[in-house]
Amino acid sequence: FLRLQKRLAAAVLKCGRKRIWIDPNETSEVGLANSRKNIRKLYKDGLIMRRQVHMHSRSRVKAMHAAKRPGRHSGKGKRKGSRNARLPVQVQWMRRLRVLRRLLRKYRDSGKITKQIYHQFYLASKGNQFKNKSVLIEAIHKIKADKIREKQEAEQREARRAKNTEKRARKLNAKLAREGKIPAGAAPAEAAKEAAKPKEAAKPKEAAKPEKKEAPKQEKKGAKKGKQQ
Repeated sequence: FLRLQKRLAAAVLKCGRKRIWIDPNETSEVGLANSRKNIRKLYKDGLIMRRQVHMHSRSRVKAMHAAKRPGRHSGKGKRKGSRNARLPVQVQWMRRLRVLRRLLRKYRDSGKITKQIYHQFYLASKGNQFKNKSVLIEAIHKIKADKIREKQEAEQREARRAKNTEKRARKLNAKLAREGKIPAGAAPAEAAKEAAKPKEAAKPKEAAKPEKKEAPKQEKKGAKKGKQQ
């Protein structure tokens, strides 16, 4: 039934005969078409159409994958292959290390960490010190807090040192002013100079001591030789 028209339509539409659809209400008109030109006109009018290619439905596969995402259908009975074959340890290590290195690179480029801290944690990540990204972030925050605390302690030490130096200078200035060595309103620097003068004067006395001790020893030796003679 309408074999000629189906064959001509398949040739014109470049598909198989099974994909040709002919309007069942217009079979008499289609039966009069005996040339490719008439078939093209019927195709243009919509009396002959080309069906879509039949394919396998993916709906069941999609449903299975959606169920597997939260962990269904993955028990011991469904597994084939060892644990390392299903997800190699090397692949897990590569994924974890790339996550850590990506985070370190991001922090370094944004200025959150210095290049020294970046290098320290890069080597630590390579040495398997951090289990995941959250542990690495916690370690970074900890070392940054330690460095800030050390800097504050150093500044406090320096401030205390300067304060003590100034206090000692004021005390020395007051002492020298009481003794009358410097004027009462002299600056602490002058007091320090005055305090250094007695130390310089005491040096020649220390140098003169060995000469006095050597002289009597030589006389004693000379006297002993005279007695023996």
